[in-house]
Amino acid sequence: MTYVDTSDISAQMFVTVLLFLLVIAPLFSLAILRLFQGKKKAGLLLIVAGIAVYAIFQLIMMIFF
Repeated sequence: MTYVDTSDISAQMFVTVLLFLLVIAPLFSLAILRLFQGKKKAGLLLIVAGIAVYAIFQLIMMIFF
């Protein structure tokens, strides 16, 4: 088992990734919950919102990092 060197990650990048993960992961988990509850419109809307946030995250990472 090897160790991963995280010394190259800046604090700004770490905080950005952390904040977006705190947004993206709950959106997808709520979407799955809504789909199991039979609320297809709300579930699909949350999936679309998660994909949109992921796209914005990729755009921010491409521009600033």
